[in-house]
Amino acid sequence: MIIRNVIKRNSYYDSVNLMLLSSKLSPIPGVDKAAVMMGTDMNKSLMEESGLLMEEGRQATANDMIIAVSARDEEAIARVFEEVDNFIKNKDEKTGSLQEEAAHNLESALSMLPGANLAVISVPGQYAKYEAQKALRNGCHVFLFSDNVGLEEEIELKDFAIEKGLLMMGPDCGTAIINNRAIGFANVVPPGDIGLIAAAGTGLQEVTCLLSQNGFGISQALGTGGRDLKEPVNGRMMLQGFRALAADDNTKVIVLISKPPAQEIAEKVISEAEKVDKPVVICFLGQKIQTECSGVFIVDTLEEAAKKAMALEEKEGVQTGNALDTADIESIARTEIEKMSPEQKYLRGNFSGGTLCYEALLVCQEELGGIYSNSPLDPSLKLPDSSKSISHTCVDLGEDEFTRGRPHPMIEPALRKERILQEANDPETAVLLLDVVLGYGCHHDPAGVLSPSIIEAKEAAAAKGRYLSVVVSVCGTQLDPQNREDQIEKLEKAGAIVMASNAQAARLAALIAKKSREGRCCYEQN
Repeated sequence: MIIRNVIKRNSYYDSVNLMLLSSKLSPIPGVDKAAVMMGTDMNKSLMEESGLLMEEGRQATANDMIIAVSARDEEAIARVFEEVDNFIKNKDEKTGSLQEEAAHNLESALSMLPGANLAVISVPGQYAKYEAQKALRNGCHVFLFSDNVGLEEEIELKDFAIEKGLLMMGPDCGTAIINNRAIGFANVVPPGDIGLIAAAGTGLQEVTCLLSQNGFGISQALGTGGRDLKEPVNGRMMLQGFRALAADDNTKVIVLISKPPAQEIAEKVISEAEKVDKPVVICFLGQKIQTECSGVFIVDTLEEAAKKAMALEEKEGVQTGNALDTADIESIARTEIEKMSPEQKYLRGNFSGGTLCYEALLVCQEELGGIYSNSPLDPSLKLPDSSKSISHTCVDLGEDEFTRGRPHPMIEPALRKERILQEANDPETAVLLLDVVLGYGCHHDPAGVLSPSIIEAKEAAAAKGRYLSVVVSVCGTQLDPQNREDQIEKLEKAGAIVMASNAQAARLAALIAKKSREGRCCYEQN
């Protein structure tokens, strides 16, 4: 293999654009691996680990863009650099007509948009605090996409924002919808009366999409960053966002979403919720918390959060997206199990959304007991090797161990193909459980990429006398660039069963996997 590095000096592009670009390079014929990253120490370390970093790349600074490729011949390498050049040219052309008006710093941006009160910041982590502070000083709420920001810096920024009466969403905040505008990885949803605050990006996407699918809209959807409800950040921004929604005349129902916070932080949030005169739905996924307040509703899953919010909105049609009752789901499971061979008994989940994986673990353990994972509910069920499933397994392929030097699977779903085929070739696999996430920032046609892999997986199982069940949920809306109905149609043509929500898909997959002796006897008795 030939390895080549090219450095573009003082050429900054945010990580999402570079991940999208990187996702276009690896499929080029003859390319083994390719990555385009800014030259931060962490990114250079990732390239070093993947065998892509050369001496030229080691000399790059955080302001430089590194193009690294491993390919079998010079022709493939030339095609990679041509693709990168086209990307840069297209970016320049899109902004070319605005060059004279382009803002190169916050001050010039505010002089051009004097009424602006929100700054979206995506810069290398070491500069994030400075830029965020500057925005806050100028009276702007902040959506901070940047990661690699220190914990003390996060606390300092959030305290400063609270002092100024502003929102400090992040760091590492990936999703928000402000005044009906999607920011980061978010979906196109209608305006409405339900306001949300989340420390979980795909959790926020799932609930807003379930609301949208049933004709309900949102007032605001605020992200906090994933560490907000952990110590020592102590829910600073969830509480600040909650106070903002409580005072917002356009918000009638408030929904709070997170993976389980520390008990003390959960109690603090509930205490604040009990003080307002608006109904509050709290989904701290699976955490067992209680309240005596009649206006605060504790739910276990994202699906339940959406259902409860819709019911509180006092509109008709509160069923969650063609929701099936238990009998319907059991009927589908029975039909799938009848096609399988006796040795097939395990569920294998393959997720791009971390919060969706977590919700699936909660739902599946009700039927199957403990589920192995790289991010398990019980630390004793952590996979020794995340690349290999054990018994019932759900894997979050968006975790750092899978994305170092590679695009996130929401951006490049083709990265999931290898794991799908691996599970299909295991004679004990009964059912594959997958999520598909749509919206801005995500791949333009994830179902189009995954469908051939699903077909290949089912054919591989059939060739060995087995039937492989594939259950999928699609987190998105009809208004998203990818169009949810079009995505569902492609998946169903590939032989997948598409359920209306992630929780519903997990429920069905768990029932299918429950085809051990206990499960078979249960069905035989029925």
